[in-house]
Amino acid sequence: MNKLTRLGVTLASGALLALAAPAAAQLEEWVDYTPQKEVIELTYVKVDQGQLDTYLEGLKQTWVKANEAAKSVGQVTSYGIYVVPYGSNEVNLVLRITYPSMASLDADKAEYDKFMAAWGKANADSSNRTVIELYNKIREIKGTYILREIKLK
Repeated sequence: MNKLTRLGVTLASGALLALAAPAAAQLEEWVDYTPQKEVIELTYVKVDQGQLDTYLEGLKQTWVKANEAAKSVGQVTSYGIYVVPYGSNEVNLVLRITYPSMASLDADKAEYDKFMAAWGKANADSSNRTVIELYNKIREIKGTYILREIKLK
């Protein structure tokens, strides 16, 4: 390709890109897309090699039971545990909690009291001990993120 043809292709590509950018910027919230009310919390975890089963057993007694209690009082819609079978190996487990709305994450004494009535102080104390005595030795939290889905129309 000669220099003049290359210059023409470059200018044409730039012009097309310039025309496409304003079109993409004209989407309107609620008209062209709808943010969903539900929010998802993802926690990325790096569990030490050989400790996954130990961690999962602990989660079953703490995190899962706490989420079941929160679900029973309507504070959590669903939850899940996901293993990361391949990737950069920075994380090997992802914990997901789906909340009905962002308001579910607000500090609220009445909601706290409802959860504690369902969960119980003994479970809370036991979970706290497990985190301190076991989890902090076999895993590292790499990050927690809140997501809100957007549905394009």
